[in-house]
Amino acid sequence: MIMQPSGFNVSEPSVDSQYIMVIDGKPAGPFSIEELKANHIKPGSFVKTAAMGDYKEAHEVAELRQLFGFSKRALPLQYFGSFDQRLLASVVDWLIISGVFILLAFTGVVLVDDKTMRIYVAVGLLSPIPVANFIYHIVMESSAKQGTYGKQLLNIRVTDLEGQRIDTTKAFARNFLKLLSTLTFYVGFLMSFFNKKQQCLHDMIAETLVIKDRL
Repeated sequence: MIMQPSGFNVSEPSVDSQYIMVIDGKPAGPFSIEELKANHIKPGSFVKTAAMGDYKEAHEVAELRQLFGFSKRALPLQYFGSFDQRLLASVVDWLIISGVFILLAFTGVVLVDDKTMRIYVAVGLLSPIPVANFIYHIVMESSAKQGTYGKQLLNIRVTDLEGQRIDTTKAFARNFLKLLSTLTFYVGFLMSFFNKKQQCLHDMIAETLVIKDRL
């Protein structure tokens, strides 16, 4: 029996799947299993089905390991989200969350006649934005998408040190520790410029990475 790592929740394709395979740097196919064999598929060949969100090396796919006798091996993580990608993703996420609450506040203000009550309504509906943003990041980063909508737009996602999906506890720790990165006068964020894995301070402590698609 092939055991999947804890938290790894990706459905594997069936034997009847058609695979796109990268040949000489270009996607080719789709190919059947027999056609993959004819094209000399290797454990490190990049493949993808319509059901897969991103290319994977052949040894990562349980079906191909079983059919071709590949051994699953640890992936060298070397494609990391840059500071500007992460910053832009953060801006997009703040705009999304803030936009929802601003719309609610505007609607509430329009429906209230009393001027004093308008202020209370506006403050009451806008003040939860930081908390909502915090919860949003925890939920999205621990989900199957492994990232917020901003990160998905930039094709980056949050993982553990082995490139696997993080759970809710680790997502909570990572986002709570952003306070530490902020309290160091943002030096904690700038630390991503000075290490190969481009980790911010909160990533280092929470043992998380922000990686980007390999292709």
